[in-house]
Amino acid sequence: MKVAVYPGSFDPVTLGHLDVIQRASAMFDKVVVAVMCNSAKTPLFTLDERVKMLRESVKALNNVEIESFDGLLIDYCKKENIHIVIRGLRAITDFEYELQIAQTNKELSHNMVDTVFLTTSIKYSYLSSSVVKEIASYNGDISPCVSDFVADALYKKYGFR
Repeated sequence: MKVAVYPGSFDPVTLGHLDVIQRASAMFDKVVVAVMCNSAKTPLFTLDERVKMLRESVKALNNVEIESFDGLLIDYCKKENIHIVIRGLRAITDFEYELQIAQTNKELSHNMVDTVFLTTSIKYSYLSSSVVKEIASYNGDISPCVSDFVADALYKKYGFR
């Protein structure tokens, strides 16, 4: 069985993330979306809220599971016996950063973890969770960026609903 992990903070999950998840689910027998506790970031949503949003967003995909983890991705991969990491790319600047991370993960895992890059669909190439949060913080229209469920959660966080 080919299992891949798609790690991220998903604060919040965007339609770009969901595009990558849907495409990865067609490529692999199982995709684990691993929501990270990133100590370098202060998320808007709690870990539980992010997991809940993702579960709601992917409920139609039978081979996708949502989990959370803390620590190094390679340690998570080793514990779960996962050898493939999925990463989405929006632009060449993403590639430069993600390539370094992929090479580091491969080295630290003693060549046990490989990274597969999926380019985001062009219609989502401008999307980032940070941009979506900024638009929502001004009560802007985020309907082209996130699912209705996620939009409602964002607007509630900012006190608009």
